[in-house]
Amino acid sequence: MSKKFPPISPKIPQMLHGADYNPDQWLNHPEVLEEDIRLMKLSKSNVMSIGIFAWSALEPEEGVFTFEWMDQLLERFKANGIYAMMATPSGARPAWLSQKYPEVLRVGQDGIRNLHGGRHNHCFTSPAYRERITIMNRKLAERYADHPNVIGWHISNEVNGECFCDLCTEAFRGWLKEKYGSLEALNAAWWTTFWSHTYTDWNQIDAPTTRGENAVHAMNLDWKRFSTHQATDYCRAEIAPLRAVNPDLPVTTNLMYDYEPVDYWKFAEAFDFISWDAYPTWHDAEDESGLAAAYAFNHDFFRSVKGGKPFMLMESTPSTTNWQPISKLKRPGMHLLSSLQAIAHGSDTVQYFQWRKSRGSSEKFHGAVVDHVGNEHTRVFSDVTDVGNALEKLTEVVGTSVRPQVALISDWENRWAIKDAQGPRNSGIHYEETIQSHYRPFWDLGIPVDIINSESELDSYKVLVAPMLYMVRAGVGERIEKFVENGGILITTYWSGIVDENDLTFLGGFPGPLRKTLGIWSEEIDSLYDGETNRVVTTPGNVLGLSGEYEAHELCDLIHLEGAEALAHYGDDFYAGRPALTVNRFGKGKAYYVASRNKEAFFTDFISAIAAQEGIEKVIDTTLPKGVTVQLRTDGEHDYVFVQNYNGAEATITLDSDLYEDMLEGGKAPLQLPLSAYGVRVLKRTAR
Repeated sequence: MSKKFPPISPKIPQMLHGADYNPDQWLNHPEVLEEDIRLMKLSKSNVMSIGIFAWSALEPEEGVFTFEWMDQLLERFKANGIYAMMATPSGARPAWLSQKYPEVLRVGQDGIRNLHGGRHNHCFTSPAYRERITIMNRKLAERYADHPNVIGWHISNEVNGECFCDLCTEAFRGWLKEKYGSLEALNAAWWTTFWSHTYTDWNQIDAPTTRGENAVHAMNLDWKRFSTHQATDYCRAEIAPLRAVNPDLPVTTNLMYDYEPVDYWKFAEAFDFISWDAYPTWHDAEDESGLAAAYAFNHDFFRSVKGGKPFMLMESTPSTTNWQPISKLKRPGMHLLSSLQAIAHGSDTVQYFQWRKSRGSSEKFHGAVVDHVGNEHTRVFSDVTDVGNALEKLTEVVGTSVRPQVALISDWENRWAIKDAQGPRNSGIHYEETIQSHYRPFWDLGIPVDIINSESELDSYKVLVAPMLYMVRAGVGERIEKFVENGGILITTYWSGIVDENDLTFLGGFPGPLRKTLGIWSEEIDSLYDGETNRVVTTPGNVLGLSGEYEAHELCDLIHLEGAEALAHYGDDFYAGRPALTVNRFGKGKAYYVASRNKEAFFTDFISAIAAQEGIEKVIDTTLPKGVTVQLRTDGEHDYVFVQNYNGAEATITLDSDLYEDMLEGGKAPLQLPLSAYGVRVLKRTAR
């Protein structure tokens, strides 16, 4: 049965292609605005995000609104078949607002209020800021929410940051009162008997800063939770006047790569669909595959955070950035490849920052579709047009998704707690790198992965990967136990099952709620100096068929078997001969424990062996060359297979069938499928 998500907008049920457009910068150059329309159509662009930083152009002084230029722009779009993601301008407030309402400006950890400037320099709690943006959004909605060429709202821009003003501190206290109900409950959860920090009045609690309290880890966690809550609450307040006018127009905001301060699992709940900004530093190394896998991981996360619903690549650069340390040009082929990578992992759009390069200020040299020369006769414009042509051929992919058998836990609260734990390796706990080291082998094999958090449902997966699950919140250990007992495969590691949701350690032995499932007891963990290593020696005849030795570094967990079977042992130091890799047969499933942080070769062999043993399906049943991967989208009737070559040289893969159709080049795909340097092929087959 065919199953698709609806398109972002029924007004344009095809792949979206376009950019952030800032016509407010060119209001004194009408000839530029007319030329933009011609170039948009030439590049096969069909949607623009407009008005993102246009507050001064829309409301040059308080209560004076100048919408005429926006009216004219949308009528131009309507006449030329171009659509708009209508943005709200809250990402950068005008100078008059900062001057009249100084409370809107953030206060830093040092207690000093910021001056006007930059962007996202506003307090999410500020009533004055919320009031002014509510007025603006209501007027925008009343004027444009029913325009035939407006397909959605893009609120704010890259929401980020935190404020330590008195308003936010008081809001934090209120949030804590609602969460805990009493100071007795808060003191117990925060373990405030430590250093005699017991609170006897709510007004004694301040935000954690470098000037005050920052050693109560549960408090630090709650401040981060509060900051996410406040950012989300602010966004809901900004969305409310838009929904009041037209509740059917979808709302998004653009999220960021690997952004730690805001818990995107919670934040995403406020929005109808996810959009995000991807800026890989291509060509920074001889081997592009590591960076490609890292961005694939993030694409997978942004798809997974809304239950597999296609997302929007809101920003990418068609050429270079101007803010990365080195502004490297994309080599031939890379722009199409990196754009279709997003499509392969679940995006229904390719959008750019920006459409036309600014003439002045901080982004005048940031990449754009239209360069300062102002015409289509550039390599970048040609590359963008190639993407537009490709997207036109992929209309039937719109709304399809990915249905992986593998899930990997990447949990924001766990990440915060690990980094604040003060041990066992403060010079580099490397949580993100550990997550990536477990994701990469699946990427190499061409096995799709969902990125989930601790609270996600597990029933649809065969394999659950949970590296460094330091924090196990209430009920999570029981759900993982049930998953394994019912036949699932668990892979987890050292430094798991250590604390609860309040960052209080489990008593009775680690890995706490996971101990029974894993069949081990972790007694100690050794932190290795940089450059120090140990050996992981495989047990002859082990059930995974692993052989030889692997190199461990940084962290080695010293464990005891409590029903589990050792598949490898340490080779050196005083714990030589102790288990380094185990499996526990639990119910109908298996639970693997990787006791040490190992180098890449281990994960390649370990994950490959599990995938083969458990029958985890590759997208294409073949051996892929290094740097080549495949990704799948499906509607249940047809599979759409994206074959990607991240090598600067040609490659060939052997297909597992001669029944593939080439969607970009047409015709039947050959069994020996050639790939150009930085090449991509999109194939169609009957769903499997």
